[in-house]
Amino acid sequence: MYIDLVPNRSSPPAVLLRESYREDGKVKKRTLANLSKLPPEVVEGLRSLLRGGVAVEELSEAFEIVQSLPWGPVRAVLGTARKLGLESLLSPSACPQRDRVMAMIVARVLDPASKLATARGLGKEAHLGALRTELGLGEIRSEQLYDALDWLYLQQAAIEDRLARRHLSEGSLVLYDVTSSYFEGRACPLAAYGYSRDAKKGKLQVVFGLLCNREGCPIAVEVFEGNTGDPKTLKPQIEKVKERFGLERVVFVGDRGMLTSARIREDLQGVDGLDWISALRTCDIRKLEAVPGLQLSLFDERGFVELTDPAFPGERLIVCRNPLLAEERARKREELLEATERELDKIVRATQRPQRKLRGKDMIGLRVGRVLDKFKVAKHFRLEITETRFTYRRDEDKIAQEAALDGIYVVRTSLPASAMDAGDVVRSYKGLSVVERAFRSTKTVDLHVRPIYHYLPERVRAHVFLCMLAYYLEWHLRDRLAPLLFDDEDRDEAQAQCDSVVAPAEVSSSARKKASTGHTVDGLAVHSFRTLLDALATLTKSRIQPHFATSESFEKISRPTPLQEKAFSLLGLRL
Repeated sequence: MYIDLVPNRSSPPAVLLRESYREDGKVKKRTLANLSKLPPEVVEGLRSLLRGGVAVEELSEAFEIVQSLPWGPVRAVLGTARKLGLESLLSPSACPQRDRVMAMIVARVLDPASKLATARGLGKEAHLGALRTELGLGEIRSEQLYDALDWLYLQQAAIEDRLARRHLSEGSLVLYDVTSSYFEGRACPLAAYGYSRDAKKGKLQVVFGLLCNREGCPIAVEVFEGNTGDPKTLKPQIEKVKERFGLERVVFVGDRGMLTSARIREDLQGVDGLDWISALRTCDIRKLEAVPGLQLSLFDERGFVELTDPAFPGERLIVCRNPLLAEERARKREELLEATERELDKIVRATQRPQRKLRGKDMIGLRVGRVLDKFKVAKHFRLEITETRFTYRRDEDKIAQEAALDGIYVVRTSLPASAMDAGDVVRSYKGLSVVERAFRSTKTVDLHVRPIYHYLPERVRAHVFLCMLAYYLEWHLRDRLAPLLFDDEDRDEAQAQCDSVVAPAEVSSSARKKASTGHTVDGLAVHSFRTLLDALATLTKSRIQPHFATSESFEKISRPTPLQEKAFSLLGLRL
């Protein structure tokens, strides 16, 4: 039986229930019923039944969602990783270890956690199950992820070489900076007490240095013992760039705490093809003969003055003055002085109170020392402590000497003027901010390199390297998704708006509009990187089981929202 539509001149076609049969070897048909008066949905339901379908009371009972996983973020991050060729960067040949490392990198971007938590997340029914399916991984155990981490440690040098070939070239600027991260535990040989940038007193830590190209794309990372000073990390990086990466000409950019005069003299001078950009420390600025005599009017037009000084032979010095920074430093110094005076006044009153007077030079000095250590402005006070009294006053001469340098910093370089003008030298030094941004993202905002739980040195190094690769992926994601993020995608316009390279960075008009309205020009909501991933998570892949005889389950992706469609369009990925 079947349903046939028969044209009926100018009237609607007749809907007939018919049956076909054979007679004398010929196929004939006869009409069993006229269905023309039935509603169209009833006719279609009957047609489905005649084709072998199953009738259901409610459509909602016809299907069951067996499993639903957040597919959008996995597709966006893993798809971008594959477009970047991250798999071939890890290893030219496919292997299970490479797939597991890929899973850990993508999982670090999506949901940073310990290796045990990541293994559980990659389980069949867990939130990272879509990632496990996309990579074709079987059952994942935490021991397998640790084995993959050991494999990554052995591949680190080769991976960094491939990254250098991709993102560095002859004459490139290489940005280098150092940070630290604290430990949970005491067993790792690399862990030691040192200067904690995380303000975690009493915690062991490791130090690691990050190499980036001038745009901030990470190239290499190296882990050092926790008590290693910043300058001591410099020489291995120079050897890495010159020898391992094979760059004959390179410009190293580092901050003034790392590229000190001693390090420049011992590690950089005399190295063929190596130039550098750094800045003078405050103690070195005071040695300059010309700076005290510089008129502030010289800074009005460009914000910097170029000069040379016999104390730094063979170097170009660019003296920069930022008026806003000068005001901020003056305000902060005055607040610290006033806060110190309030606490010192309490000690003065304690020595003069009628009862239980504070006595003893040692006891008075102990309390004064605690106050000065808290506010760090001891150099600006003159103190007089006796057995029975305590007085203090500001050292106006030293305060004036420091105030004369407010807002002034001096960039130094070995590059000749023919190779790079003064404005570009200052701009290159300020480019170190992109490395600081990488540290913020890696340590706190997105990737959570800390706290470190590993205790084998090789695994600590592999863990930090894994986080660097995750930031490499995030860096490219941010660059492509910038129109949907609060990030400034029009950096050229922002740079053109700056009156001086010394002035604080400007933002483009499009970035200001996004920040003020919270929406893009398309009317879509602007997000942070993390909330955008959350918004993509509503794009799910579901396994659906029909409640029909002989019907097999199938997968279905939910309908994308306009925001999700825009994100995948920017990433160049098909849904």
